Amino acid sequence: GPSSGLAAVAASSVVAAGITEQVDVASFVAGITLASGVLFLLLAVLKMGWIAQFLSRAVVTGFLFGAAIDVVIGELPKLTGSPASGSNSFQELWSWLGTAGEWNQATAIVGGISLLVVFGLRRIAPQVPGALVLVVGGLLASWIFQLGDRGVALVGDVPRGLPALALPDVGLMWDHAGTVAIAAIALVLIGFSQTAGDARTFAAKHGYQVDIDQESVAQGLANTGAGLFQGMPVSTSLSASSLNDHSGARTGLASLTSGVMVLLTLLVLAPLFSALPKPVLAALIIEAVVMGMINIPEMRRLARVQPFDFWVAIAAIAGTLTFGVLAGVLIGIGLSLLWLIGVATHPHIPILARKARTDVFRELSEHPEDELDPGVAVLRMDGGLFFATSDALEDRLRDVIHSHPGLTGIVLDCAGMNFIDSQGAATMRDVVDLAQDAGITLRLARLKPTVRATLERDGVLHRIGAGNIHGNVATAVLAQRESSDPPSEPSG
Repeated sequence: GPSSGLAAVAASSVVAAGITEQVDVASFVAGITLASGVLFLLLAVLKMGWIAQFLSRAVVTGFLFGAAIDVVIGELPKLTGSPASGSNSFQELWSWLGTAGEWNQATAIVGGISLLVVFGLRRIAPQVPGALVLVVGGLLASWIFQLGDRGVALVGDVPRGLPALALPDVGLMWDHAGTVAIAAIALVLIGFSQTAGDARTFAAKHGYQVDIDQESVAQGLANTGAGLFQGMPVSTSLSASSLNDHSGARTGLASLTSGVMVLLTLLVLAPLFSALPKPVLAALIIEAVVMGMINIPEMRRLARVQPFDFWVAIAAIAGTLTFGVLAGVLIGIGLSLLWLIGVATHPHIPILARKARTDVFRELSEHPEDELDPGVAVLRMDGGLFFATSDALEDRLRDVIHSHPGLTGIVLDCAGMNFIDSQGAATMRDVVDLAQDAGITLRLARLKPTVRATLERDGVLHRIGAGNIHGNVATAVLAQRESSDPPSEPSG
């Protein structure tokens, strides 16, 4: 169904494209919806659902937070019946505050009461459908008090009937191809992130597996269908799914029932919504985005668990509010990629020390009381050795050699090294040369079979020597001690 986050992306794309005609807006939104559906299907065919993982949870949290604030600011003029303008959220908010003397009294009263009702019911009686109560109450108030005659803007004509099959305006899509592409990518990334998270939540609760590629097919078909019938982007809804789950829904029949009710509403009840006051609609939208997109507990968790992720989320919020929702998605993707590159190019390579009276080696920084051998340095490489990490390993070993002048040997624990490419193998050869030039023996411990095979094909293991390859760290350290101890003097 509709999602607040996706709706914000769609609305932002309309603004970015500068489209104002209602017919063109509907066609354009349907076009980006269709484009996102095709992109979903393409990812499913190529089994590339993993690509959505480039948008980290911190970025998604920040983006949705910022998009929600952007939507709320955009709805404020509807609550007061006053104009507002600006190229970003900050300017629009400042413009709206400057029109305080122009607020329509009736509109402001309706807007204020609507906010109190919808948020108050959620707080006091969460089991009561606040949105339904507000819509019915708003329609009754509009009829009883003739709000339209008092200057309160109404939704206007809502046509009755079913949507017709219609292709989006190809010329319109082509004229705004850049915006369409960015919006489609944003819809896929945000929609996929929401779907994957929601699906895994219920999978964990009910004990079943989630096929991410199948989820991509489902979203692809749903959005393709929506685009072909002049619809808007759709995704999962955690609140709707939770309501279904709480009500006892177990199969797709529940969704089919909901769909039939929607169709009956379109056929019979649609004209009733024409008299709905716009401040009531604005209050509904504000409540939906605040409760569905602003995740304060998650922001607190990020700040507590990993401050860097918290500041990434803050940057995504600032980017969304300053440059717009679509730009916020791009900023989020950029931040995610920068974070990924930063982590990939800075692998953890700690010095290990022996736990007293054992053969266990662990990180010295976490256990400073452990024993260090003055002649042997033990390091562990965490992560793959490839083009992005090879320089880090060489620099780390060079630093250890220079800072420990009495070294006779270095033991590299390779248990965490699960992958090595050609550049990594070449770096390992350079490391062997570096150690030999310094008069130090390099020993490898706990090599994985795939890493060993690559090093063997490149001739690196031959250069290191079979005697310097060990099954565990303790054996490697003992071998180095024995090789560096001076021979004992013969007795007599």
